[in-house]
Formats: sequence, C-alpha cells, structure tokens
Amino acid sequence: MNKTQFLAALRKELAGLPQEDIEQSIDFYGEMIDDRVEEGASEEEAVASLGSVREIAAGIIAETPLVKLVRARVKPQRRLRGGEIALLILGAPLWIPLLIAALAVIFAVYVSVFSIVISVGAVDVALFACGLGGILIAFTYSGALIFFFIGAALVLLGCAIFLVYGVRALFCVTLVWGKAILRGIKSFLVKGGKTV
Repeated sequence: MNKTQFLAALRKELAGLPQEDIEQSIDFYGEMIDDRVEEGASEEEAVASLGSVREIAAGIIAETPLVKLVRARVKPQRRLRGGEIALLILGAPLWIPLLIAALAVIFAVYVSVFSIVISVGAVDVALFACGLGGILIAFTYSGALIFFFIGAALVLLGCAIFLVYGVRALFCVTLVWGKAILRGIKSFLVKGGKTV
C-alpha cells in the first residue's frame, strides 16, 4: 500500500469524526510517512511500519473526546424546515421525558456497578476492623477465650487480606468494562450505527 492509498483508507475509517480532526490526522500521518521516506525507507515500507489502518483509526477515535463526537453527530447537516421544527416542538412532551428516562437508566446502571465495588470494599474494611478488634478484645479475657478470640480474629484478618485481591480485581474489571462501553459508544457515533 502506498501513501495515497493509506491516507484514503484512513480518511474512510475516520469518516464520522469532525472534518478538522480528520484533516489533522491525515496531515500527521502524511508527514510521518514523508519523514520515514526521507530516512531512506520506501513508501510501502514507511506505510507498513505504521500498522493497520483500522488500529490507527481505533486509536484516534479512542483519543477523541465523547462530547466532540456527540456534537459532530447531532449537528444538523442542513437547516430545519418549518414542519420539522413544529414536529420537534409538538413531540417534545413525548421525546424529552423519554430522553431523560434513558439517561437516568444509563446513570443508574453505572452507579449500580460501582456500588457493588464499593460494597465489597466496605465488607473488606469491616472484616479487617473486626479482626483487629478481636485481637484487642482477646486480651481482656482469660483462659481458653483468649485463644478463641485470637483464632477468630486471625480468620477475619485472613479473609480481609484475600478480599483485598478480589476488590482490586473487581475494580479493574469494572474499569475495563467501562472503557469498552465508552469505546463502543464512540465507534457507534463515528461509524453512524454500522457495526465495527
């Protein structure tokens, strides 16, 4: 693939982005290819060293803020006609509550997922506190009760230590899941509803 073909393919992959972002990316990768050609590589080698067009486009889309993508997507391509404006106004009692409800559901799901992580973390802190408290209380008793409380406290501390790893893994999975959803939303906005 030569420079012209590469840049045309990249332009096609970035078709849903704002025009200034597309031009900036095309200029950047065009200059990068030119620099590698000046260093002695052939045009095909310079293009091959950049990687696949899809991966480059996915990286550019991932770096583009979601707000910018939404603005570019909802910006009207032409002026609205009088009938369209009237339909928007008359339909507002229906579509505004539906939009608010959809946003509320998305927010509720997001909060619910993170509340699970916070709840498991709170259980871990409680186990740790109970374990430390059990050790301190053990010395107020005498005889076999000391060993019982120390043993129970060590079990609680052991559970707390193991749960730290679970909380960390759950937090990481939640972050990865959130990033994947954000990438999916961005790809949907850029590709115009087509599957990527």
